[in-house]
Amino acid sequence: MEDRGRDLFHAFFAGEARDFLLRGVDMALEEDGPDLTSNGIFAETDTLSADLIAKESTLVAGLPLAEVILERLGAADRVQVKQDVPEGSPVGAGDCVCRLQGSARSILRAERVFINYVAHLSGIADFTASFVQRLRGTGTLLLDTRKTLPCLRYPEKYAVRLGGGKNHRMNLTQMLMLKDNHLDRCGGINRAVNLLRQAYSPCPPIVVECRTLREVEQAVSAGVERILLDNMGPEDLSRALCRIPAGIETEISGGVDRENIGELAGLGADYISAGRLTNAARSKDFSLKSELTCAPSGG
Repeated sequence: MEDRGRDLFHAFFAGEARDFLLRGVDMALEEDGPDLTSNGIFAETDTLSADLIAKESTLVAGLPLAEVILERLGAADRVQVKQDVPEGSPVGAGDCVCRLQGSARSILRAERVFINYVAHLSGIADFTASFVQRLRGTGTLLLDTRKTLPCLRYPEKYAVRLGGGKNHRMNLTQMLMLKDNHLDRCGGINRAVNLLRQAYSPCPPIVVECRTLREVEQAVSAGVERILLDNMGPEDLSRALCRIPAGIETEISGGVDRENIGELAGLGADYISAGRLTNAARSKDFSLKSELTCAPSGG
């Protein structure tokens, strides 16, 4: 079974991204604490067979996290994990997407953390895909933003990638974004850009958030790497894009939703960014149906 989504998961969660992921999983498990109920009811030798069921149609995301969570619990050798569908594939209500077989205590300890991740990430991936569908044939790429939940940035941005979107900067070091407060402090775009280029060598790419056509002209003059057109109407956006040379990337942002993204993409910008991909996606509904497969006699 080809699973490009699983390949993306392992490629995405490498280096710093994997470190953040593992710390997040550890914190989620720590929040739950030990499962005193299951430990008191199930013997160490009890085993379960558990199926993760989608209760509604969605793209499914986060299935490889089952193995990660079990590994962090020290239970990877006590539970077998089998994906029934590829990561990132569409599933319908009632479909089994993943099967767990093994230690009852370990499966029940991991259950809620696993379901929470899959429900949340599936919602983002599915929501992102609905935006991407409206961009097909336009040449404009969809970007996420830093509007992510604390400590979940990397998983959420992974879900955007799985849904067909692209990632904006992961943190404040990867791209220097000049916004209104920076520009107001410096008295203009040229001075702000010069200060950044004097402060850092090599200087990361600079993007300027422009609110007016005059600011667009100043950003072009400063030779920045990208111009972000913030909360402009279609008429001003069209005028602004005509004034930006091909060597400078263009990004439309502000007030983007599924209803207007197709019209905005028709204006010809390189990128459209939408915070809604991560901060407005609804978690999808999943449940884990389990059956006791082995228990000691009399237990």
